[in-house]
Amino acid sequence: MDRSQKAESVAFLNELVSGSGAVIVTRNLGMTVAQSTALRTKIREAGATYKVAKNRLAKLAIQGTDYEGIGEFFTGPTAIAASADPVAAAKVIVEFAKTTDKIEIVGGGMGSQVLSPDGVKALATMPSLDELRAKLIGLIQAPATKIAQLTTAPAAKLARVFNAYAEKDAA
Repeated sequence: MDRSQKAESVAFLNELVSGSGAVIVTRNLGMTVAQSTALRTKIREAGATYKVAKNRLAKLAIQGTDYEGIGEFFTGPTAIAASADPVAAAKVIVEFAKTTDKIEIVGGGMGSQVLSPDGVKALATMPSLDELRAKLIGLIQAPATKIAQLTTAPAAKLARVFNAYAEKDAA
């Protein structure tokens, strides 16, 4: 890798980390090509990015960002998973780590907060931004639905009473 390629790699990693809600650092322990492809596919579907990077370049890329604290995690064969949604990358990595012993969660960061492997696992159990938005919309719509039901209920009761009287008179 020549100097210009290294500069491009550092710039890409810096941009990736700077625009992320969370960054997860993993250690790859002899993953097969099929396993790596499966992981990358799942990561991509979740709207995240997974990048194997040289440790020295990754440390250079995180300088000047909120993620400077995770520099200590870059030892051995590591990779970075990042996503704008703080939970998306963590969920995929934790689920994948349950299926194989070829990947180890080293740690991560969420803003300036450094996360241990247990912190990353806890982050993965949280609902994603889309799930939280759906719950919030449901909570906002629920009172309006109840109000509509309450305002139409008396009219429906009156209609049933009139219908009963009409049926009684018809009989």
